[in-house]
Amino acid sequence: MNIREARQDERLTVRSIFDVAMLRVPDFPKQTLVVAAEDDNVLGAMAVETEGFAEPGEIHAIAVRPRRRGQGIGSRLVEEASRRWDPVVAEFDERVRPFYEAHGFDIQPVGGGRFRGVKPGDPT
Repeated sequence: MNIREARQDERLTVRSIFDVAMLRVPDFPKQTLVVAAEDDNVLGAMAVETEGFAEPGEIHAIAVRPRRRGQGIGSRLVEEASRRWDPVVAEFDERVRPFYEAHGFDIQPVGGGRFRGVKPGDPT
């Protein structure tokens, strides 16, 4: 599996993966899109704010194709974020809190059933 930035011709596929996961990604064209791919098949994607109103390294969405979930693809995407940005920040709801806890995020409630996690980068 290869972790890399999405190519322009993969943006629709990435949008589709986020849509299936029911994730709304603000300012999609301004996000850094990182994908997990085998050959030309995108298995999962991550949208990260790298400029603008949010903190650099703020994950807006991580999603993996339904049939590929539970295979470590989302974990590889978070590892890539930790290599690229310091800190890595994410805001999320209760259902994905265990995922972020397992990846070492310091988590605090922000209200309305939402949480914010911060993880120092992991330069290697």
